[in-house]
Amino acid sequence: MFLSPLQVAQILEYRNQNGAFLELYELQSVAALDLETIKKLLPFITIKDRDAWRSMTLKSLLRDGSNDVIFTSGRVLQQQSGYAQSSEKSHYLGSPYRFLSRYRYHYGNNLSAAITFEKDAGESFFNAGLTGFDYYSISAFYRGNNWLRKLAVGDYSLQFGQGLGLWSGMSFGKGAAVAAVARNEVGLKQYTSTNEALFFRGLAATLKFKRIELTPFVSYRKLDASLTDTVDEEASQISAVSETGLHRTAAELSNRNSTDQLIYGVVSQYSDKAVSFGITSYQTQFGRSFEEGDQPYNASDFSGDRLTNFSGFYNYAWRGAYLFGEAAHSLQSGSAFVNGAMASLTSRLSLILLYRNYQKNYHSFFNEAVAEAGNGVNEKGFYTGLIYTPSRKYEFSSYVDFFRFPWMRFRVDAPSSGYEILSQFSYLPSKRFKAMVRYRIENKEENDNLDNVINYLETVRKQNFRLEFSCKLNDKFQVRSRAEVVDYQKGEQIPERGFLLFQDLSYHPMMARVSGNIRVALFDAQSFNARIYAYESDVLYSFSAPAYQNRGLRFYANVRLRMRKDLDLWCRYAITSYSGLQEIGSGLDRIEGNNKSDFKLQLRFQF
Repeated sequence: MFLSPLQVAQILEYRNQNGAFLELYELQSVAALDLETIKKLLPFITIKDRDAWRSMTLKSLLRDGSNDVIFTSGRVLQQQSGYAQSSEKSHYLGSPYRFLSRYRYHYGNNLSAAITFEKDAGESFFNAGLTGFDYYSISAFYRGNNWLRKLAVGDYSLQFGQGLGLWSGMSFGKGAAVAAVARNEVGLKQYTSTNEALFFRGLAATLKFKRIELTPFVSYRKLDASLTDTVDEEASQISAVSETGLHRTAAELSNRNSTDQLIYGVVSQYSDKAVSFGITSYQTQFGRSFEEGDQPYNASDFSGDRLTNFSGFYNYAWRGAYLFGEAAHSLQSGSAFVNGAMASLTSRLSLILLYRNYQKNYHSFFNEAVAEAGNGVNEKGFYTGLIYTPSRKYEFSSYVDFFRFPWMRFRVDAPSSGYEILSQFSYLPSKRFKAMVRYRIENKEENDNLDNVINYLETVRKQNFRLEFSCKLNDKFQVRSRAEVVDYQKGEQIPERGFLLFQDLSYHPMMARVSGNIRVALFDAQSFNARIYAYESDVLYSFSAPAYQNRGLRFYANVRLRMRKDLDLWCRYAITSYSGLQEIGSGLDRIEGNNKSDFKLQLRFQF
């Protein structure tokens, strides 16, 4: 994730010119890699015989394969109103516990398989139309060196180009990692996540014939969707597709698997050393039609029951420059394109430029292109970023993004525009200490808050200030401190402010049986608009980034116990205590009182 496309291109170029890597020390000869990046990369790479696959037998699969089994469970400890079951009101049909089971098998880099089962909190095991886990995912993946490069059976992802035409799964937008705006495509990959929406289910392969690669794919699966109310149920249309994967109430269950989705297509790519380009073409068919939008801002949204997409993408690396881009078109509707350049102007200065133009009637269900408004629709923008590293101790990164929305959007009843600026300075005087300061400002336009027949646009300004220090005290302990302030103002209204201060302490001795980390956070965010997000450590393969809002104190602790060489136990406890609140949350998630806590337990067995 921390490698830019320019760095990837130079690694491949070095290998093409000098042959296969013999020692990891050779990475120092790649011009785009500094020592800090190489240190980050080393834990993830090794040098192996590329022909090891030829010695594969059933015996070696059983003997040399690695197995990984994980069981995770957790819940919110306080009673939430949704679990107070009543026949007269909506309520959660299942228990407050979340369960996740995952099995993974790996045979080197060539063969892998995975099985995942999950039940979210509030979902039922054995009633309300469900039997067993709510979500199942099964996949097998092969990676070869001959004409069959990849083969996926079951669940998989496709990530091509710059995310405009065909990109499923996770992607990153604008952020302090300036070079991340250039998508680093991986093509066909195995899917093992618990996200129940953003994946394909079926069969796909990547075939290589000299310099040409073909990736044909077919996918069929059921989707959750809200349907319009009609007398004839068969005539119901799709009003919205749900991506939450939650089936806790009778209403959510009624939307489960309410339509089907068939996708088939092919991606063709040509690669020759420094240049690569490709074409994607595929069609998406649904069991029901999408209804037409009834508001001016969504009048150009997709309607109908099938969509055909085409896109062409390219990248070209030459010495210290990297060019990339993609143009996409949805048949009988609109188009979109994005083009960019990344260049090492000197050994210490890098420049990134990106221009995007997405029409309001461009449609793609797998659109994860860089954008201000979520996905690449109804937007024009120009982005420029700089990364300056005067020495090993200092790094400065910054970007400016100007954007414009040619048509209306939700809560914006006219064409609008804005800009965003982020600057970050990092200081690393030694391997043990790092300091960072960040400033971000975003100006955009929204409808005013007045009760008018016609809404007028007001400027919304949001500023973030962040100061962070991290220090490795010794081989066992590391501390990190952060202070962050948010200032939000709409028009001439009174500014809304938020404040967050936290302290982390990590304990990770080498080869120890016990390790973990804790955080104590103090926050005061006056409103929803002034909330602050902060990433938190969690149990293995879990993700947590809560919003700090209102006033209070938050604490969490993660502990890992290595019970045996092949058996690990993770425990996580988190609690948020609010000042001045009599209840937390709303609707079925409402908790009486001012404390909210949750607990997770995870067991991992490797053999």
